[in-house]
Amino acid sequence: QVQLVESGGGVVQPGGSLRLSCAASGTIFSISVMGWYRQAPGKQRELVATITSSSTTHYAEFVKGRFTISRDSAKNTVYLQMNSLKPEDTADYYCNANIRRRVSSSWDLYWGQGTQVTVSS
Repeated sequence: QVQLVESGGGVVQPGGSLRLSCAASGTIFSISVMGWYRQAPGKQRELVATITSSSTTHYAEFVKGRFTISRDSAKNTVYLQMNSLKPEDTADYYCNANIRRRVSSSWDLYWGQGTQVTVSS
């Protein structure tokens, strides 16, 4: 089985910073793209950022220049450094990863359980 576990969420004031982590564990042969998504109350889940196995990154326009995605492939972990946080960044943040469990396996998408980020004064 494969699990993705997020951590690092919390309450922060506007203009503050948080660093989210997401570690994948279990039977893992290879991970390609890893990403962060978020879902605010009453809204659809939306893409925040993604990073490939060669560290090519993609960001949603609303986080460009404020958030940075990175990964430690040796630890099967993806990070999201969030700076200059705004109240509209308040949401549950989810990571996902495209994982092949064995050399003969297909690629499957896994999701974490989410971590809450609240930006409020």
